[in-house]
Amino acid sequence: MACTSASSAGTVTVVDRPDIHAVNTNYMGYRAPLRPLNFIKLPVGNIRPEGWVRKFLELQRDGLTGHLGEISAWLEKDDNAWLTTGGDHGWEEVPYWLKGYSSLAYILNDPKMIEETKYWIEGVFASRQPDGYFGPVNERNGKRELWAQMIMLWCLQSYYEYSQDQRVIDLMTNYFRWQMTVPDDRLLEDFWENSRGGDNIISIYWLYSHTGDAFLLELAEKIHRNTADWTQSTSLPNWHNVNIAQCFREPATYYMQTGDSAMLKASYNVHRLIRRTFGQVPGGMFGADENARLGYIDPRQGVETCGLVEQMASDEIMLRITGDPLWAEHCEEVAFNSYPVAVMPDFKALRYITCPNHVVSDSKNHHPGIDNRGPFLSMNPFSSRCCQHNHAQGWPYFAEHLVLATPDNGVATALYAACKAVVKVADGKEITLHEETNYPFEEDIRFSVSTEGKVVFPFYFRIPSWTQKAKVCVNGEEVDAVPVAGKYLCIHREWSDGDCVELTFPMSLSMRTWQVNKNSVSVDYGPLTLSLKIAEKYVEKDSRETAIGDSKWQKDADPQKWPTTEIYSGSAWNYSLVLDKTEPLKHFEVIRKSWPADDYPFTVANVPLEVKAVGRLVPEWEIDETGLCGVLPEEDAARGDKEEITLIPMGAARLRISAFPNTRE
Repeated sequence: MACTSASSAGTVTVVDRPDIHAVNTNYMGYRAPLRPLNFIKLPVGNIRPEGWVRKFLELQRDGLTGHLGEISAWLEKDDNAWLTTGGDHGWEEVPYWLKGYSSLAYILNDPKMIEETKYWIEGVFASRQPDGYFGPVNERNGKRELWAQMIMLWCLQSYYEYSQDQRVIDLMTNYFRWQMTVPDDRLLEDFWENSRGGDNIISIYWLYSHTGDAFLLELAEKIHRNTADWTQSTSLPNWHNVNIAQCFREPATYYMQTGDSAMLKASYNVHRLIRRTFGQVPGGMFGADENARLGYIDPRQGVETCGLVEQMASDEIMLRITGDPLWAEHCEEVAFNSYPVAVMPDFKALRYITCPNHVVSDSKNHHPGIDNRGPFLSMNPFSSRCCQHNHAQGWPYFAEHLVLATPDNGVATALYAACKAVVKVADGKEITLHEETNYPFEEDIRFSVSTEGKVVFPFYFRIPSWTQKAKVCVNGEEVDAVPVAGKYLCIHREWSDGDCVELTFPMSLSMRTWQVNKNSVSVDYGPLTLSLKIAEKYVEKDSRETAIGDSKWQKDADPQKWPTTEIYSGSAWNYSLVLDKTEPLKHFEVIRKSWPADDYPFTVANVPLEVKAVGRLVPEWEIDETGLCGVLPEEDAARGDKEEITLIPMGAARLRISAFPNTRE
């Protein structure tokens, strides 16, 4: 890629956050008296991913996300309660799926998918009642349950970004007026809606920023006081993995209205509390294979696919609220290391539970090793109805956050992946940014600016905390300011057509020690955590025979077209790492390989990076009585002879050991 000739880089500064005292005149942030957002999401469709992210989106379209309407009984249109008043099926499944499906449709600009999205959205509009309520009526203990509506409101907001259809504003206004009429003792009483009221508040703030209707802030107070208390300092309202990943941000969301810093700190506290107690493992998540349980902290414990995508979404929201680079970095940790292997490489099936140490992916019941009872480790497209539908949001929402607007009419990149983005900057001038990279599998990221005429605006770049001696060049000339890890570098200048910014984030091997988990270690390379390379043996099964009990599928769903895949290890997995006594990673060798021709790096065969290391077998570390990878062996467990082993990024390893016992020699 050619850059224009070298020129002055303009004003270059290192900052903790963008300047939130300015007001973006191109994109709607939060309306006062709500606190301003640090970053503003662009309308869906303004960012067109390229490279491996686009490949993931295309696999979703051609795989389970795009074809779930042929499989799931919950998406069957006949007598669906989202399409027919009093229909016999319709709860969270339709909006769970539509949330990701619709964004995927808009991002890929796929006419067939956009038409399908519109069909369901029109059904939502047709469901409006004179009192303002919409959608299915679900009663729980004689009280109307509103969880499914919370999800559908997010679908409507994406649709509004795409269409500017005023009916969205009208529906949401009338629905929220209806919510105001519900007595507190009849509001958000059921488990899911009570935990997840923060999702309702986000939608209230979105609408308030569009209309300024004062009653909406009163409603937000009402929803907050009837939502589970996520501000406790040493405990949580419940220990359900998806609730934690999704609901820890509720206090931070409400902070935007109150300005009470204790609310913001509460969200940080929950994030740290669950990881301090159940998340001393790699991959960004925590052990809660339905619920977190005392004593179950080993890296063989897992988390739902729902938990993974909700954590990514929460990180993205927290990034917009706070501007804190921590949230971008954490989103990448989950996205690069955990979420890719929750699905099959062709995206035609997924598993309910994924673990940092995960050596069998079969259809057996592994309780009590896993909290929930059932076949939760196999890749089954007919099963696990929540994740089966909710998985869809993961990559589309990630793609929507690759480029962000800033309050000072500038632009920022906090999550990195190849894309093209159309953005309004300065006084409304439209530019195109082109990001070219194979990050996180390479160190270099290149941006080019396309603009008609010159334009002045600030451009912010997140400098990862894990990098040392980052380098930033404008048109081939290195900037004077020294990039600081964990902060943003802001380049404020007059930009011309063809201007180029090149980032280099040097990656190196590093190590984390999990003291509470028997001093096991994980090895990282930049944002990627490494796993033992294990030979994976795939065995197909009839999806109807391996689905959990509450699964339902359409009578014409073809299990041969949509098989379950079980994955078994074809090589030894029970290795400890041999570390050097004085320089632990001294003998580890990084080997870069060619980029895969199909742009899909998240498989054992395709991954373009591996690390040679030395290990020793630990004979007593075996599959345990529940059929799971045994808990980590004691530190003094007998070891075998030294062997060369290969590590690969854990996001490419559907079977993996990512937290290792070790010896220092």
